[in-house]
This record gives sequence, structure tokens and C-alpha cells, in this order.
Amino acid sequence: MDLFSAFSAEWFVALGSILLVNLILSGDNAVIIALASKNLSPAQRKQAIIWGSAGAVVLRIILTFVAAYLLDIPYLQFFGGVALLWIAVSLISDKSEVECQEAACLSDAIKVILFADLVMSLDNVLALAAIAQTVPSGKYALIIIGLATSIPLVVFGAQLLMKLMDRFPVIIYIGAGVLGYAAAEMILGDRAVGPWLSGYAAFVEIGLVVLVIAVGYFARLRASRAKDPV
Repeated sequence: MDLFSAFSAEWFVALGSILLVNLILSGDNAVIIALASKNLSPAQRKQAIIWGSAGAVVLRIILTFVAAYLLDIPYLQFFGGVALLWIAVSLISDKSEVECQEAACLSDAIKVILFADLVMSLDNVLALAAIAQTVPSGKYALIIIGLATSIPLVVFGAQLLMKLMDRFPVIIYIGAGVLGYAAAEMILGDRAVGPWLSGYAAFVEIGLVVLVIAVGYFARLRASRAKDPV
């Protein structure tokens, strides 16, 4: 009933906040798609982006409308952060570069994208739902617009990142570092674990970024030596 009603100044302020949050948070999701698709053919990359982004939107719609309940689940963000660390290390290593059938490679990439987006969307939808709650009416319109604007941001960001990764491989490590930082923020934001780590926030953030890059680098190096023994 309040779907597109009550477009007050307060509503537009909240809309601006949602667009800004989407711009910031969609970068993490674009990194995931780019890393998971970096070893696919150009045609498969497009398919991975389309299916991965479509699945991400569905997941965000579901999670957004249960966001209030998610806030009350202890350790949810903590374990989500741990899962994201594992995903980041897996994507930076050369394990994803083993020979496989094209269909299997595409399927595996989409599975990684969907699982990672399920984990990472917690931050996105919680932020979106929290902002939408600041307006007395029209919050469903805010949620719909917020979800819709995230799609082109993720698709464009992923395509740009994959082109840059092909040209500058070091960006793969930067992307993994971004995911390490996102994982740290999820862990610190957990209602059960966060208060215990609040005094060490900087150490957790820096430590997890360094950990992901270091572990991913050595895993990549070991895989490379295994494929090309001297």
C-alpha cells in the first residue's frame, strides 16, 4: 500500500543513502564474480555474470525481508566471515585453474558466486533494511529501488575487474585482500563475537587481509610448481 507513496524529502535522503551504500558494498560482490570467473572463456564469463547476478538478486530479496530476524542470530556473521575467508583463499589460489569440462567450470563458478553472495549479502541487506526503516512510509519502494540499482553496479564492476585482472594479475591479490577485509567487518559486526574483538578491530582487519593474501599466494605458488615441476 505504501509501495510508491510518501516521496518526502526524508524519503529521498534515505534513497541517496541506499544508492551510496550500494555503490560501496556492491564492489565486494563484483570482486567475487570477477575472481570466480577469471579462468572462464569470454562467452562463459558473460553467462557466469548473468546467472550469478540473477541469483544474487533473488537471494537479496529473500534476505532483505528477513533482515530483522537475521540481526538477532548470534554467530551468524562470524561464521559468514569465516566462510568468506575460505572462499577468498580458494579463489586466489590456482586450484580453480585445473583442467575441467567447460560446462563443469561454468557450473562451479556460478555455485561459488551464489554461495559467496549469500554470505556477503548479509551486510548489504542489513544496511539496506536499516536505512529503509528510517522513513515512516514508502520503505518497500526504497528496498525495491535499492535491490534494482545493485544489479548494474555488480555487473559493470565484475566486467571491468575481469578485464583489469587479465591485464594486471596483481589485482587478483588486491581483490582477495578486499574480501579479507569484508570478512573482518562481518566478524567484527557479529552481535556475539564483535564486542569481544572491538578493542582489536584494526588488528583483526589488517591481520585477516594479510592472512588471505599470504595463504592464497603460497597456495598459488605450490599449485604452480606442481603443474610445472622443474
